[in-house]
Amino acid sequence: MSGLIGRKIGMTSIFDENGKNIPCTVIEAGPCVVTQVRTNEVDGYEALQLGFDDKTEKHATKADLGHFKKAGTSAKKKVVEFQSFEGEFKLGDSITVDVFSEGEFVDVQGVSKGKGFQGVVKRHGFGGVGQATHGQHNRLRAPGSVGASSYPSRVFKGMRMAGRMGGDNVKVQNLRVLKVVAEKNLLVVKGAIPGCKNSYVIIHK
Repeated sequence: MSGLIGRKIGMTSIFDENGKNIPCTVIEAGPCVVTQVRTNEVDGYEALQLGFDDKTEKHATKADLGHFKKAGTSAKKKVVEFQSFEGEFKLGDSITVDVFSEGEFVDVQGVSKGKGFQGVVKRHGFGGVGQATHGQHNRLRAPGSVGASSYPSRVFKGMRMAGRMGGDNVKVQNLRVLKVVAEKNLLVVKGAIPGCKNSYVIIHK
């Protein structure tokens, strides 16, 4: 499917023709350079490898510099492959936000905000132990019992407990494209997308 690599700029809201206020996210989508063309004959599958966001030569390895030199472009920070890309593109071509049109639906994939080590109330929505009744002193946000009596004398796999939260790959599907600002490479989609400001996202048609 066709797509682009982008950067999350932030959230705002716009009014539609009926005067309804719609929350939306602004994404800097592209321009992306075709850095490699995968073919069935050579690679066993067909795909386009796109690069986004320039990287200084100082921070690029020699392998990177050689790879991007074939495409006639500078080293890129983010490289992603897209299979079944619509249209014919060759090495070094630039793909812009024009591949999207207003009104269509896209899927946006990104890495969610990392929240560190969190307890069960924040991580899984537990209610805590008995709220403030039954003599609870300082255990209002505790998970409660996790065992299973004398048999099987262990904690089952998958038990919802405290732990690292966030920092996961998340895809939000069927977000409507509200506006395409081609001259500034901006894409405005309805709703929220995963990740913090300035984080990379992958947009699929």
